This record gives sequence, C-alpha cells and structure tokens, in this order.
Amino acid sequence: MRGIILAGGTGSRLYPLTRVTNKHLLPVYNKPMIFYPLYAMKSAGITNVLIVSGKGHSGSFLELLGSGANVGMKISYEVQEEAGGIAQALSLAENFANNEKVVVILGDNIFEDSLKEAVDEFKSTPRGARVFLKEVKNPQAYGVADIDEKNIKNIIEKPKNPPSNLAVTGCYMYDPQVFDIIKGLKPSNRNELEITDVNNFYIEQGTLKYSVLNGFWGDGGESFDSLMEAGTLIQNSHLAHVDEHLCVNEEEHAQRQDTEPDREHNSLKNLFSSEAFANKVK
Repeated sequence: MRGIILAGGTGSRLYPLTRVTNKHLLPVYNKPMIFYPLYAMKSAGITNVLIVSGKGHSGSFLELLGSGANVGMKISYEVQEEAGGIAQALSLAENFANNEKVVVILGDNIFEDSLKEAVDEFKSTPRGARVFLKEVKNPQAYGVADIDEKNIKNIIEKPKNPPSNLAVTGCYMYDPQVFDIIKGLKPSNRNELEITDVNNFYIEQGTLKYSVLNGFWGDGGESFDSLMEAGTLIQNSHLAHVDEHLCVNEEEHAQRQDTEPDREHNSLKNLFSSEAFANKVK
C-alpha cells in the first residue's frame, strides 16, 4: 500500500500565521504539523508516501523533508495548482498510486491511535474503502456517519440534526477504483469535488467499512484554538517523544543514535580532508 498526505489549501483560517507559510509546516508542540501524519503512516508500515501541496510552498516541504531518507521513508511531491476540494487533490495521486490500495491522511489531522491494525486488515480486503470515526461534542461542524447496526448508511456533511455524534476524520483507505469514482463526481455548491461523495459511493456499493478511534483526534488547521489544543494533546501523549527522524520504537531510536555520531564524524572528516578546505587553510 502507498500513502498520500493532502497538504494544500490556503490556510486562511489561520491568518496571519499562514500568510508566508503552509499551515502544515506550522509547529504543533515540538514538531512541524506534517510530521504527525507522516508518523501515522510510518508506524502503520507505510513508507512510500506522496505529499500533495499547493503551489508556492512545495519547496518548503522539500527543504524540510527532502527525499524522506532522514525519516526512514521515500517521499514524493505533487502540486495542486488551485483549490478544488479533497477529492480533486486526491485525484492528482493516481499515477503515484500505481493501481495499489492507498491510505490518505489530511495533513492537519493528528491521530493518537495507531493505524497499523486497520491497515493490515485493509491489505487483505479484496476491495472497498475504510473511514475512521471519532465521537465529537459538536457533530454539526463535521461530516457525520449515520450508522445502522454495523454499517454506515450515509455520511451527511455538517447536518443541522446529526444522526450521531460520530464525525468522519481525515483518514481514509481506498482501493484503486477511487480514481475512477472521482472522475465521475460533479462539483458541489462550493465548486469542489467532495470526499464525502466518494465515501457515499462506497456506501452505495456496500464496501465501506469503518473503525472508531479510542485516542484523541486533533485537527490542527481548523482554528487557532484547535491548533493550541492539538499541541496540548500531543504534549501529554507518546507523540511528544517521537523525534525528528520519526523513530517508531525504542530499537529504531537506538539504532539511529548509534549511527548519528558516525555520520557526524564522517562529515567532519570529509570536510577537513577536502581539497577546498585545504586550499582555504593555505
């Protein structure tokens, strides 16, 4: 499976913080926001990831993450030329997906729970999709799942009378047909291709499954308050201890610590033995 992180948009709700940078590069506690969906991918065993961002800030993601080698991943990049909705941004990943199943995470969503069990289960599922739900206090502000026994009957976007308090979070798993589904969508009243329409297609097909999250779900890009709340939630969770290399366990962290001194030593050795340095000393 391959991973896709959608990190576009103007971030207008966080002006003036986002006038000069992409919101997914803002700090959330002790790491840039984009590190959290990357960590969710990596800890679930997904290391081949595409980041879709808006034009203007794609170079900043490249400067921060490069090829992904420093975080133990392979990272590719795609530019969304203009805002067209989550589904439209996802459509840009068709070539990257290479006819494989994909895990999609919105770049401002932060998950305390591990996604590994659900990812492993989805790998063995012949076809379909999966969404992640979380109980919220204000379901009117989200896409809400209408559940009948063990199935989702419908997903309603920002309902006045919510059928449940289960919000659809910004993590989705899809089989390869998702790109054909998007091609058949019509723009909404917002003139965007809506991810809710994609999910409802799978519901009609009878192939949408769901998981309910136990740990916290943070949306760092919703407002200044949600950004601050996300930082506080992370401060008091295991996510605060994930380092800049996105080490997922103590063994990987120890291996990284063992190799760092050697890398630093070799870098200094190469510097001082270089011809340029020797000429400069002369």
